[in-house]
Amino acid sequence: METSVRLMKSMRFSVMVMALVTMATMNFYFVSAEQCGRQASGVLCTGGVQGVSSVITESIFNNLLKHRNDAGCKAKGFYSYDAFIAAANAFPGFGTTGDLTSQKRELAAFFGQTSHETTGGWPTAPDGPYAWGYCFKEEQGNPPGEYCQASSQWPCASGKRYYGRGPVQISWNYNYGPAGKAVGFDGINNPDIVANDATVSFKTAVWFWMTEQSPKPSCHNVMAGGWGPSGSDTAAGRAAGYGVVTNIINGGLECGKGSDSRQEDRIGFYKRYCDILGVSYGSNLDCNSQKPFGFAAQSQPRLIKTVV
Repeated sequence: METSVRLMKSMRFSVMVMALVTMATMNFYFVSAEQCGRQASGVLCTGGVQGVSSVITESIFNNLLKHRNDAGCKAKGFYSYDAFIAAANAFPGFGTTGDLTSQKRELAAFFGQTSHETTGGWPTAPDGPYAWGYCFKEEQGNPPGEYCQASSQWPCASGKRYYGRGPVQISWNYNYGPAGKAVGFDGINNPDIVANDATVSFKTAVWFWMTEQSPKPSCHNVMAGGWGPSGSDTAAGRAAGYGVVTNIINGGLECGKGSDSRQEDRIGFYKRYCDILGVSYGSNLDCNSQKPFGFAAQSQPRLIKTVV
């Protein structure tokens, strides 16, 4: 009898433990579901395979850059989806910071700015001028000189030219050098790789996007919400938004001068991409009234050769 009682108590204890474990497991799954995914207003989960590819699928990529492989585009067949995703995944935080709205806006801004730099569009182009980003992989026209500035750290290699290449049209030896060091190629002796290897090409663009250039913040921090204007920024008319990204990239030529056709082109691409991604534009899209960052101290473009 005593043995039977002990056995029954042991069985009841085991059942209680199993119930508690089951409840804890269920609670874990419920909490996990509430932290990300559809039950959390679309906030992306941080585990598994979620990342830039969950926002920019291949079909969306092809829609954003709809005519990049048109016969009239010199970069036809170059800018691939796989190359973009490989480059994006090499930079933690790119397009994956903040809530889903922030992520979509950052990616729309990245493609908006780089599409302007590589545009092949014109006012009456099929599907509109903003469907023609990524038409070029090298600076058009006749690039002046070799884009070489005397430098002990990044001395120019004989016969090499450092004109604009890739989505962000990186230029100058003093930019190819550090970009190559960060990305993993010899930017001084082999600048041509930026126009020959699509993954490297995209990586230079994402590297630029993620890199702070004092006194400028990084484009990433602006669009991901990590940057707020200081007192001097406010005095210069700079406020968080897409317009500050334009200021970072080409403020010396486009900002603080009222409406500018180059700015409008950047904004047009951005709006189209936001529409495709289903996200609002946010505020402060232009830099019409913004003073450029540290422009008085700059005699040459800091990082890229922009479309003028």
